[in-house]
Amino acid sequence: MIVKEEFLSKLRRYFSLNLYEVKIWTALLSRGVSTAGELSDIANVPRSRSYDVLESLEKKGFVVMKIGKPIKYLAVPPKEVVERVKKNVKTLADAQILRLENLKKTEIINELNSLHTQGVELIEPSDISGSLRGRHNLYNHLELTIKNAEKTVTIMTTAQGLMRKVEGLKPVFEEVKKRGVRIRIAAPLTKESMEAAKAMKGIAEVRHTDKEARFTVVDGKEVVFMVMNDSEVHPTYDIGIWINTPFFSSALEDLFDLAWKVMKPIKA
Repeated sequence: MIVKEEFLSKLRRYFSLNLYEVKIWTALLSRGVSTAGELSDIANVPRSRSYDVLESLEKKGFVVMKIGKPIKYLAVPPKEVVERVKKNVKTLADAQILRLENLKKTEIINELNSLHTQGVELIEPSDISGSLRGRHNLYNHLELTIKNAEKTVTIMTTAQGLMRKVEGLKPVFEEVKKRGVRIRIAAPLTKESMEAAKAMKGIAEVRHTDKEARFTVVDGKEVVFMVMNDSEVHPTYDIGIWINTPFFSSALEDLFDLAWKVMKPIKA
């Protein structure tokens, strides 16, 4: 029996089987019923391993052992195998989810939290940084950073960036605003972005700037800044850098304060 390697690879991925298992299984499917020795020869699997492999396939619901001498194995119809695998995957996933839920009630999670908190204290803030690739990842991290704001959120962005942030992050802005966080946004106010700016009334202070930059400063401690012009890069290839360093963040916010004073607010 000749089965293409590409086909065997697909079976391994879909059914989570090893190479010997897919070889024995496909050999049995081609015969319907067969002995371990026959399958070993057909599938080119060592005879010493064929019994172990068939036992594994039987436990997983792929084959049925026929009592008698010699012992023979029957192939379960592929459609039935798919249903059995689906059921097993769901059972295992449900069990794993339950274990993780129960973990929340144990001391393990407290120990992990303590380890994380104490570990952060041992790291210099300037060492806590990371790169963010892709606009989806950028906005996910922006959302997390802004959610943790305690005092201020300072944003400088493009016209398109303002529209994206209002569309995707407005609920987050509203949430932190209720906690008393001051939100300032500087962006070019064009015909298209003006509506987005007005939608932030009562939530954030929005002012016009002719300059284009893309960064967010939170509490004068954390900075997320994008290194590409969003009008010149595909969202998939957008790149950002996150840094947790009060030294750099507060300096950047001070420079923003100077520019903020001369920026034009939205006209009533």
